[in-house]
Amino acid sequence: MAKKQFKAESKQLLDLMINSIYTHREIFLREIISNASDAIDKLHYKSITESDVPVSREDFRIDVKVDRDARTVTVSDNGIGMTKEDMDANLGVIAHSGSLDFKKNLEEGKDVDIIGQFGVGFYSSFLVADKVTVVSKAYGQDQAWVWTSEGADGYTVKEGERDSFGTDVIMHIRERDENEDYDRYLDDYTLEDLVKKYSDYVRWPIHMELEKGDMEETGEKNEDGTPKKEWRTHMEDTVVNSMVPIWQRDKSSVTDDDCKAFYKEKFHDYEEPISVIRVNAEGAVSYKAMLFIPKVAPYNFYSREFEPGLQLYSSGVMIMDKCKDLLPDCFRFVKGIVDSPDLSLNISREMLQHDRQLSMIRSNLEKKIKNELERLLKDDRETYEGFHKNFGPQLKYGIVEDWGARADLLKDLIMFHSMEKDKPITLREYVDGMKEGQDKIFYASAESVARAKQIPQAEQVRDKGYDIICLTEELDEFTLRTLRNYDEKPFCDINSNDLDLGTEEEKKAADTKEEESKDLLDFVKESLGDKVDSVKLSRKLKTHAVCLSSEGDVSFEMEKYFANIPGAPESERVKAKRVLEINANHPAFAALEKAYKDDKNKAKAMSLIMLDQALLMAGMPVEDMLRYSESVFKLF
Repeated sequence: MAKKQFKAESKQLLDLMINSIYTHREIFLREIISNASDAIDKLHYKSITESDVPVSREDFRIDVKVDRDARTVTVSDNGIGMTKEDMDANLGVIAHSGSLDFKKNLEEGKDVDIIGQFGVGFYSSFLVADKVTVVSKAYGQDQAWVWTSEGADGYTVKEGERDSFGTDVIMHIRERDENEDYDRYLDDYTLEDLVKKYSDYVRWPIHMELEKGDMEETGEKNEDGTPKKEWRTHMEDTVVNSMVPIWQRDKSSVTDDDCKAFYKEKFHDYEEPISVIRVNAEGAVSYKAMLFIPKVAPYNFYSREFEPGLQLYSSGVMIMDKCKDLLPDCFRFVKGIVDSPDLSLNISREMLQHDRQLSMIRSNLEKKIKNELERLLKDDRETYEGFHKNFGPQLKYGIVEDWGARADLLKDLIMFHSMEKDKPITLREYVDGMKEGQDKIFYASAESVARAKQIPQAEQVRDKGYDIICLTEELDEFTLRTLRNYDEKPFCDINSNDLDLGTEEEKKAADTKEEESKDLLDFVKESLGDKVDSVKLSRKLKTHAVCLSSEGDVSFEMEKYFANIPGAPESERVKAKRVLEINANHPAFAALEKAYKDDKNKAKAMSLIMLDQALLMAGMPVEDMLRYSESVFKLF
C-alpha cells in the first residue's frame, strides 16, 4: 500500500505543528469535536430535507474515549461520514495559502500563533499525537475506510471495517517529555474539563465513560448496629456538555469574552470581533440572535467568491448556513446566528411563505447593527475608524446601490478625510464645523489626500477658512452624487463647480476682464482644438497660473474610474468635458497676452504648455510628453 504525500505547503505547516512548541495544545479536542459536530449537522440536515433518510435527532451523539494502556484518545460520531475520496480531499491538505509566510515569520522569531490563523482543524490532533488513525464510513455506503498518518511524511488510505456510518478519530498520544506533560490528555477528568471549557455549547451530546462513586451498604453492621458502608465506584456513561447553544443562554451567564471566543472558533477568525450584538426578541416573530462585527475584512470580502449571510436556526437546528435574506447587502460583513422557533425546518423550500417573518427579523437586525455602529463611532472612535478603513467602501456601496434607497440608514456612518483636521470625519461633523456664511460642503477628488491638498482649486476654499473633504476611494464621488446633499447643504466639487466665493466687486471685475480677453481666450481654444471644450479666466485660482476643471455630470475621477474597467472599448468610455482655466492675475497670463500681440506662434506654444501643466496638476496623462518637453525648452 503506497503512502501518499501531503501537498507541499501542508507538509511544511504540519511539520511546524509537530516539531514546534505551542501554548494551546489543548485545543486539539475542541477542533476534533467541532468536526464531529459538523458531520452530524450535515446528516441531520439531510434527514430533515430528504424524506428517505431514517435518522432521528435523538440518535446523534459524540463519544470521547480514553485507553490509557494503548495511549489513545478516540472521538467518535455518527454523522455523515467520509468516502475514500472525501478522505483525500479533506485530510490531505491544510487549506490556507499563507502557511509559507507563517513559516518564515516563525523562523524570524516573530510572535505568532498557528492556532486560529489557519484552517488547521483536524491537523491540530498532531499537536498531542504522534500517530492519528481515522476510520470512517459514509452514510449510504457499505465500505469503510481507514486513514493513517504519523505526521509530515504522508498518509495511507485502505479499506476497513465499521459497524455503521460515522467517523472515529483515534489519536495516539505522545510520550511525556521535558516540554509537555502529554500524559494529562489521557486523564478522563482533564478531557472532561476541556469539553466544558471549549465545547460546552455543542448541541449534540458528548458522552464519556466517567468514574462515579457513592457510599453503599456492605450488608454488615457497625459496632453500634448501624449498616456498614464503604465507598464504591463504577463507570457510568455521562453527557458532559450542556448542549445549550451559547446564543440561547441568558446574557448574565455569558460574558463578552465567551461570545468572542465562540466567534473565533465558529467563524475561523484569528482576530476577535470589535463588537458583539445580542438580541432576544419576542412578539410577532420571536427569535434570538448573536451577531458579530469583524475587525478585519476576509481576504475575499470584495470578490464574488465571498458568501454573505447569517446562519439561520430553528429551535437550535441549523436550517440554512448562509441566509442572505437576513441582512442588507451594505451590512454583508456581519457574521452571526439567528434562531427562531417560528420558522419551518424546511424554510429553504418555503421561502415565500416565510418572507414576512424574515423581513421583520431583517428590519430589526438592520436597526440593531446601525445603532451599534453609531455607538462605536461615539464611544470608541479609534476602533470605529479601523472598522471604517476595512468596511467603509461597503457602506458607501450601500448608499450608491438602488439609487440611494438606504441613504438615511448609512449617511451618518460614512467617513471622509478632512483636509483641515487631517483625519477622517463624518458628514455630520463636517456640517457641525462649517464656518459662518458657508452654505456648501466642499470636496476634492484625488488618488490620495496628499494629492488632493495640491489641487490648485483648493487654495481659494482654504483661504476662506472652509474645510474640504478628500475623496480618495473609487466609490466616494458616486456616494456624494447619490446623496446630492447632507442636512440640506449641497456638495460642491472644487474641481468642477463654480465655487462662488468672490465678493460682488471681484465678480464684476472678473466679468470685465473676461470680456476684454475674449479674443485671446478664443485664440487659445483654437490653438488647443478638441483637447479642451472651453477656455476661460478662472475665478478659483489665487497663486497658480492654470487649472483644469470639468463641466457636466462626468468628473475627472469618474473618467479615470470608467477608463480602468477591464475590456471597456475606447469608443464607449465616458470622458469629462475639459475646461482650461487661466489665472488673469498671474505673470504667465501677462506673458501670454504679450506673446499674443507680438508672436502668435509663441502664444500657441504657451497655450499648449499651459494645458499640459494643467493636465499634470489634475493627475491626467499628457498626450505628448516629447512635444511638451520641446515646447518648454523653446521658451528659453
